[in-house]
Amino acid sequence: MPFQPEPSHSHGQAPKTAVLWCNLGTPAAPTAPALRTYLAQFLGDHRVVEIPKALWWLILHGIILRVRPAKSAAKYASIWAEGGSPLKIGTELQANALGEKLKTMGHEVSVHMVMRYGQPSMASVLDQLKTQGVTRVLVMTAYPQYSGTTTASVFDDVYRWGLKVRWLPEMRFINQYHDHAGYIQALAAKVRAHWAANGKADKLVMSFHGVPERTLFLGDPYHCQCYKTARLLGEALGIGKDEYMVTFQSRFGKAKWLEPYTEPTLEALAQAGTKRVDVMCPGFTSDCLETLEEIKMEAMEAFMHAGGESFNYIDCLNDSPEWIDGMAQIATQHLQGWPTGAPDTAALAVTRAEALAVGAKD
Repeated sequence: MPFQPEPSHSHGQAPKTAVLWCNLGTPAAPTAPALRTYLAQFLGDHRVVEIPKALWWLILHGIILRVRPAKSAAKYASIWAEGGSPLKIGTELQANALGEKLKTMGHEVSVHMVMRYGQPSMASVLDQLKTQGVTRVLVMTAYPQYSGTTTASVFDDVYRWGLKVRWLPEMRFINQYHDHAGYIQALAAKVRAHWAANGKADKLVMSFHGVPERTLFLGDPYHCQCYKTARLLGEALGIGKDEYMVTFQSRFGKAKWLEPYTEPTLEALAQAGTKRVDVMCPGFTSDCLETLEEIKMEAMEAFMHAGGESFNYIDCLNDSPEWIDGMAQIATQHLQGWPTGAPDTAALAVTRAEALAVGAKD
């Protein structure tokens, strides 16, 4: 694999640091062709589907990509905003707000949005940073709970880009923050604000994205980290274990996934006499298809149809001030040791003079 040409470099140039805020991704439009492109990349990732590649290629291209794009496009159309995908809009707002927050804290860093699937891609953003002279990169994902299906796939994308680069920047990776105080407090603030405006329901349901159950037994910590997040959030809210519950959504295929499943659980709650539920999705930092359509629309309909009377969806963290503060706390913790303050222009001038003197002797 040939290396890419390196951008021009001058001796003594100030080192630059960048933070990548990475989310899952989104189709370019709520249309079948756009969904076909997006799903081919997403479902073609071996981290997402661990079926043998040859067999899965036949299933994916022979069946799924012929049937699913049109159905998925209709779902995306139901939540598409004027500015595009809610996930992309929300992720960009978070990246911009984090950059501004870090600047107010004295950090001279740039923050960039990256999508694992779709645009802007990891390779395109890292190429851009190389041309800008960035020498240190902090990779921060929008996934609070670590999973091989999500977090590890982002890291794979970075490594894949690195295979083509001769002079690699220093890299740091944040692989989890499911129990970070800034994250938990931001979640608690969301719930408290909702309760203050709407009152408290009979049950708080925390719905996390599901993954195949086998990943738990293969060593993936995702299941345990979801439950830890829920426990810490319950403690922060001062509620007992009987007042909240954890469920898992977005099951795909016939294999057994992490249980209990969200929609059947909501139906069972309604049938058992629970009239009011508050539902939130702590594992999603930005609202997206899985929260706005699957939970706020489909899950609500299932609960109400089963006899429930009030279904209240609590928005994701999005760009709430508490979450931007939490993001900054997490980023700052992992930026420690890197010189992210304003460059010392006097020292930089000396360094350049020394470099020129060495060049003259050579």
